[in-house]
Amino acid sequence: MTPLPTAVLSPARERWMLWLLALTQFTVIMDFMVMMPLAPQLMQAFKIGPAAVSGAVSAYAWCAGLSGLLAATYIDRFDRKRLLLVMFCLFTVSNLACALAPNFHVLLWSRAFAGLTGGVLGAITMAIIGDVIPAERRGAATGVVMTSFAMAAIGGVPVGVVLAAHFGWASPFFLLVLLSLLVWLGAARVLPSLRSHLAGTPTPLREVLPNLLALLREPRHLQAFALSVVNMAAGMLLIPFVSPMLVGNQGLAPLDVTWVYLAGGCATLVTARMVGRWADRAGKQTVYRWMALFSIVPMLLITHLPQLPLLALMLVFPLFMVFVSGRTIPLQALLTTIPAPQQRGAFLSANSALQSVGNGLGAWLGGLTLHTDAAGHISGYGINGWIAAILSLLMVWWAARVSGAVQVGPAKV
Repeated sequence: MTPLPTAVLSPARERWMLWLLALTQFTVIMDFMVMMPLAPQLMQAFKIGPAAVSGAVSAYAWCAGLSGLLAATYIDRFDRKRLLLVMFCLFTVSNLACALAPNFHVLLWSRAFAGLTGGVLGAITMAIIGDVIPAERRGAATGVVMTSFAMAAIGGVPVGVVLAAHFGWASPFFLLVLLSLLVWLGAARVLPSLRSHLAGTPTPLREVLPNLLALLREPRHLQAFALSVVNMAAGMLLIPFVSPMLVGNQGLAPLDVTWVYLAGGCATLVTARMVGRWADRAGKQTVYRWMALFSIVPMLLITHLPQLPLLALMLVFPLFMVFVSGRTIPLQALLTTIPAPQQRGAFLSANSALQSVGNGLGAWLGGLTLHTDAAGHISGYGINGWIAAILSLLMVWWAARVSGAVQVGPAKV
């Protein structure tokens, strides 16, 4: 039997809640994504090399993973709303620290703190969706929240880059602080108190770590974790290197790359909710398998591009964005059905941590195959495309092995 949601909201308040959760994720994604195009300015401002900037990005990813794993020990012990507001407040403070950093060492520690706080917000967001939205509508709800990636690509990163060009590298972080404050106030007003998962006697602290280990040993959970990690690693074999490839191999100016990402973000903004509704109708496993299979074509296309004009690239890249990011929508909705309700927060926190590991692993492995010649041309990207395609085929097969604690088939109408 599908469990009832823990809070019943009016349709209007539910929509407000979902868009506020999407905006919360938007700030987290923009915070992570904007660091990459800021690299040249950070190198000039702090007199550092590319490896140092890469270290700052890695510090965020690894701390986000550590945070997600630690959160699995406490996330189900607190009211979801209160925990989200506290962590979002600390995340906002971390961005203020980044904006005010007087040297690179302070910036590095601020990025680590941003990872520790932002790394758990995604898990809390999905736990709230799992608590409030019935399983047969979670695909559509996840689609709304996943538009945050498109919003970051469309508005967040381009605006941040323009601000940095005119007002300095710190200006995007000041913008994030302002946006986060506004979203925090909205969330404090709209989100319901979510405490039903706290019913019964709380788990003694001495049992928290054994319970986490038991969570990680559960075969059903391990199957889902493996799918999640490989899904993220396959995408990160390609995504971090799209911009350097467009500049080095296609000869685009950095400003033209913004137009390519804008086109991809617009396409994703339109299709994300469509994919979510499809997952609710046809079943989350089924839609994920189709999306993973379809994503192979744009993966191979983007990694084997001939010389193309800007307009053609603006037509090709959205196809890549729609399927590679779109397959995460049914996956995230599916993951909310895997654990029992009282373990949902811990499970999603552990999954968030493992997704960060998948991100770091994919980006690291992807970088190993790439080589740049004296002219700036990047070779080896096609190898990454074939590896990502093989992993996607593996995921199509593996997804059939993932089963939830509740039925995840088509919704009955």
